Amino acid sequence: MEGTNLSRLRWRCRRGMRELDVVLQRYLDQRYALAPEAEQRAFESLLDAQDPVLLDYLIGRDHPQDPQQANVIARLAHAGT
Repeated sequence: MEGTNLSRLRWRCRRGMRELDVVLQRYLDQRYALAPEAEQRAFESLLDAQDPVLLDYLIGRDHPQDPQQANVIARLAHAGT
């Protein structure tokens, strides 16, 4: 992965909620580079969502319509368990 792209993604993982920072950063560090391209794109598109939407996804209050995004959310929600 190109360093500037990783740096840009790392910056985009910084959110207004510390809990989201931790979960998104963990995924970026542990999974992103190994993920298929479609999963990487889904992760990147999730970073466009507002914090309350992402939190709702992670706690299961809501679900993304896109199946690839739903797959990433499942990985995020279960990361580190």
